Amino acid sequence: MREYEEFPSIEALAERFRKELDGKKCILLYAYNGVGKTRLSTTFKDLGKSVNADGETVRRDTLYFNAFTEDLFTWDNDLANDRVRKLKLNSYSWFFAGLDWAEMDDRISALLARFANFRFRLNEDDWEVIFSRQIEADRDGEEGEVNDKSETTPREGEGDESRLANAIKVSRGEENIFIWCFFLAILELALKDDGKGPYNWVKYIYIDDPISSLDENNAIAVANHLAGLLKNQKSGLKTVISTHHPLFFNVLCNELGNANRYFLKRDRSPEGLLLCDTRKAPFFNHVAALVELHEAQQDDRLRTHHFNMLRTIIEKTASFHGYSRFSDCIKRDADDEDGILHARMINLLSHGNYSLFEPQEMLEENKRHFQKILQDFIDRHPYNRDLFPSERSMGTSEAT
Repeated sequence: MREYEEFPSIEALAERFRKELDGKKCILLYAYNGVGKTRLSTTFKDLGKSVNADGETVRRDTLYFNAFTEDLFTWDNDLANDRVRKLKLNSYSWFFAGLDWAEMDDRISALLARFANFRFRLNEDDWEVIFSRQIEADRDGEEGEVNDKSETTPREGEGDESRLANAIKVSRGEENIFIWCFFLAILELALKDDGKGPYNWVKYIYIDDPISSLDENNAIAVANHLAGLLKNQKSGLKTVISTHHPLFFNVLCNELGNANRYFLKRDRSPEGLLLCDTRKAPFFNHVAALVELHEAQQDDRLRTHHFNMLRTIIEKTASFHGYSRFSDCIKRDADDEDGILHARMINLLSHGNYSLFEPQEMLEENKRHFQKILQDFIDRHPYNRDLFPSERSMGTSEAT
């Protein structure tokens, strides 16, 4: 049985993490979307801020990456002429304190080359980024497959007219990758800061879900690179990394073996949270979710949204075993139609907004079907049986 520590609010958890980092270098946190990871990162950051009587921030201690970081970059799409598209930087943010300090173009370019093939020019004076893409041209100047390479980015000394004529708008995924590399360049500066640079105010680093637009190969690359930066740093900065991506979390756990590792989920109360040490609990998210369903069944806490969770687990299992339908992983007995019936039930009861956003207690008949599907699924696959004790005290708190 998993052991949870209860927190009445996100503020209480953020304070706990700050205290924990007094004696630890890194905390890794896994949580599903919607639990409150972004709120946790901003709350953690706010605890290190001081504001004067005029409402101005006069002190801060956390360099962070989250959804709000992405909002520091906004597009000017040149709606009037539909020609010159620029990514504008928020000049009021401390995030860009080192923009004109340490050859940010070169730092970002070296990182961006790992993930993308577009180019950019950073204009510190106008607080903007101009993107371009390398094209290939044949000897007659037409695009072709066998060709000489020609850069759309103008060379040194070319005027603004040439530079702007080649401006492109990158995709949303490419934009997110660029912003991540921008953050990594700043992170490198912060980790190497000798107390005299633009990021000498940084004491903590908080990174929330940086790889939402990367595939699994790049997720591994990002995790390895990030772990390397943190392991080799001598600045003494403390780090929290939160994510909903199981592979990313897995790689970080392997690379940062001494980090404290947690699984976070919602409590029954509106603001309550439950924190579990993953070294004492199932590691992969689908196993953790399966244990959660088993505990809910044993404690008679089944709700309609649990059908969504069960279907997700079964679909992942079917995909892993090479089946095209999730129903192939539902037990079918020779003398009954449970396989077909239960597949239809999961298909029906895992659809509809009511089950996901307004979870209600299951009807007794649905509970019986759910329990049989779940138990047959656990019995059919070689899970560690210690994760699924056959009896639990009815009504026992999960935090015990």
